[in-house]
Amino acid sequence: MPDDVQAKDLDKVARNELKTLTKENADWVAMHLVMAGRLLEEDPELAHRHVLSAARRAGRIAVVRESLAISAYAIGDFALALRELRTYRRISGSDEQVPLMVDSERGVGRPDKALELGRSIDRSALTVGAQVSLAIAMSGARLDLGQAELALMELEIPQLDPNKAFSYSPDLFAAYAAVLEELGRTEESAQWQRRADVAARAVFAAEGGGDDETIEVVEEEGEAFADLPGDDAPSAALDDESESAESTDDDDEDDDEDDLDEPSEADEPIELDDPADPDAALDQDVADVELDDSGLDPVHSDSVHIEAATDTDSDAATDAESSDRAAADATDPDEEPRVQNPED
Repeated sequence: MPDDVQAKDLDKVARNELKTLTKENADWVAMHLVMAGRLLEEDPELAHRHVLSAARRAGRIAVVRESLAISAYAIGDFALALRELRTYRRISGSDEQVPLMVDSERGVGRPDKALELGRSIDRSALTVGAQVSLAIAMSGARLDLGQAELALMELEIPQLDPNKAFSYSPDLFAAYAAVLEELGRTEESAQWQRRADVAARAVFAAEGGGDDETIEVVEEEGEAFADLPGDDAPSAALDDESESAESTDDDDEDDDEDDLDEPSEADEPIELDDPADPDAALDQDVADVELDDSGLDPVHSDSVHIEAATDTDSDAATDAESSDRAAADATDPDEEPRVQNPED
């Protein structure tokens, strides 16, 4: 493990989930999760091995099962990802990873089941980012079935606003452009792809802001400009043999209590470092992991309801959607965005 990796580098909410472990175990698991986050994009295979090591000691922790699912998805093991996502959902009671479950169903060649799963949940109970991710996954499933027109309709949601850019906007705009291209509407496709590029540049430049900040894209004639503050928008199927029920030391407990009072930050970008070679201990950990989640008791709870900040209420966004898009289509999408906070 690199010297600069510390347990405190793990997200505060995730660290709080680990407090049921001993301090030594919690720190060990946290450091492996931190390393997985650093390596996920550059070396997903090694990131996956780190999560497997964490899961060896913390298989009952929701964030660990979620992380294993995400790393499995990253290496293309959609069957394992789906299995671990089901376990995560059962433990946590959250539907926030249903979009990834839908895409994993596509990955194992079951687009019909993917659509069925996506329709089975209340989308309004999801965060806005998860709603967008679900729309993109559902659209992909429609394309898998050759239903391009329906794929387009899946993406026509209030968040498809060419005049404002959130962290999810580049992916949504690009998905819309891809479906338009599939339908042979090449001019419109090119226009939305340009909008996706503009939004991506805006979000990149505004990286580090709060989740609820809005980047307003103003399309004007002349040279592009941008003043940007904004933001950017991963389980092991095994049971712990002898996890201790004792909490971490008093200082950690105090920290955790403080952490619960602070609002969590969502959709933060993963910090990436150069991948390190796995040591012998990590190889042994991976070899020791057995994937079996049969010992976990299902947790039945309602979907997590999280308030998502939007620029207008959902009724107004829906009523204005058609006219906004029509006006946007008549403008030049090549201009750089300008920032506006939701309060403005």
